[in-house]
Amino acid sequence: MVDWDLAVTTATRLVRPGPAVSREQAQSAVADLRRYAEQAQGHVREFTGLHAPTDGSSVAVIDRPGWIQSNAAGFRTVLEPLIDKIAERRGAPTPGVEAVGSRVTGVQTGALLAFLASKVLGQYELFPPYGAADGVSPGRLLLVAPNIVGAEREMQVDPRDFRLWVCLHEETHRVQFGAVPWLREHAMGEIAAFVDATDVDPAAMARRLRAAAAAAYDAIREGFNPTGEGESLVEAVQTPAQREVLDRITAMMSLLEGHADFVMDGVGPEVIPSVAAIRARFQRRRKESGRTEQVVRRLLGIDAKLRQYRDGERFVRAVVESAGMSGFNRVWERPEHLPTKDELVTPAVWVDRVVGRRELPPA
Repeated sequence: MVDWDLAVTTATRLVRPGPAVSREQAQSAVADLRRYAEQAQGHVREFTGLHAPTDGSSVAVIDRPGWIQSNAAGFRTVLEPLIDKIAERRGAPTPGVEAVGSRVTGVQTGALLAFLASKVLGQYELFPPYGAADGVSPGRLLLVAPNIVGAEREMQVDPRDFRLWVCLHEETHRVQFGAVPWLREHAMGEIAAFVDATDVDPAAMARRLRAAAAAAYDAIREGFNPTGEGESLVEAVQTPAQREVLDRITAMMSLLEGHADFVMDGVGPEVIPSVAAIRARFQRRRKESGRTEQVVRRLLGIDAKLRQYRDGERFVRAVVESAGMSGFNRVWERPEHLPTKDELVTPAVWVDRVVGRRELPPA
């Protein structure tokens, strides 16, 4: 149902070139990112109190086509169970129709990958490459060098500080999954639950596609308004059961992203002297995106997710202020300790449930 080779080819053809750099500048950026990624390990360990083994994990400094290749493989890992379910429900396909459909979805997926490939600064590769023998290969840190260089130039920030700042964020994700053995399996289980909740009945899918068309119209009409609160395409095509699962996934991802943001800003000015300026300019850059990008972000639900991630950072900050880092780290003890969507905006409720007032440090 998806021609993944065509998706990669399409994305590679459509993705915009990165900033102009000399060979020396490119080599320097790659060397810096590798060095700062290694330095970030000690900073994150000391700040969070979490210890993750580094054996088997690696750092890959890549360009935009490299990011496309990696994430196409990750998307395929995640989406194959859903595609199999749809194919089973539909029965034997018509060969000619199947070929055309897979090419169409391949081009659509490629266009999405091309858009994202110019935006992502880095990520932790949670899902192993499709077809990995063990299925649990250690994830890599992916640092997209042209995007990092382009962002630091656009914002006019100190390259050394910005590169280390980005590495701190991504290293925090590696530590989260490396130090918490159950977290990867839990994430995969939630994704499986999302697939199980998918309604592949043709009539139901048609109704949700009509809802998606309405969401697209609303985004084009109102998407230039940064306060627009309409549905994204992703939300429009979900079943009620999927939304329940997605609430849990969103709460978990908000925690992980908020924790990484808290760490990258909290390591301190003695390590990143210009951290306050970087954060301010980074937030301003997000708000000043072009009109077309605003619509795309609205359609994909990116802005809504960014708001939820800010809730995650506020949650972490409030819990650490109330219960200390050791109290917050109880979130990693078992899946039941993960905050709910409601607890993200009311951290005191989570503290009462998980930490308990008797265990709080003295005021």
